[in-house]
Amino acid sequence: MALRALIVDDEADARDNLRLMLEEHCPEVQIVGQAGSAPEAREKIQAVQPNALFLDIKMPGKMASRCSLPSLSSICRWSS
Repeated sequence: MALRALIVDDEADARDNLRLMLEEHCPEVQIVGQAGSAPEAREKIQAVQPNALFLDIKMPGKMASRCSLPSLSSICRWSS
């Protein structure tokens, strides 16, 4: 079973570089989406149902990812 992952980073180049690295070196990781902010991540999590997040912990804004991690985790349906 593939790991369904969402990449969350405010820098598009960082998201793209991580996606390329994962596609090349980790075929078991399926990138199901990308988000540039915590609010966008919340929407994407609900839409694509990932079971893993690659989350930048130093994003700017009111809902910086370090502060929003508990809130994002609460809407994920992690597989057991």
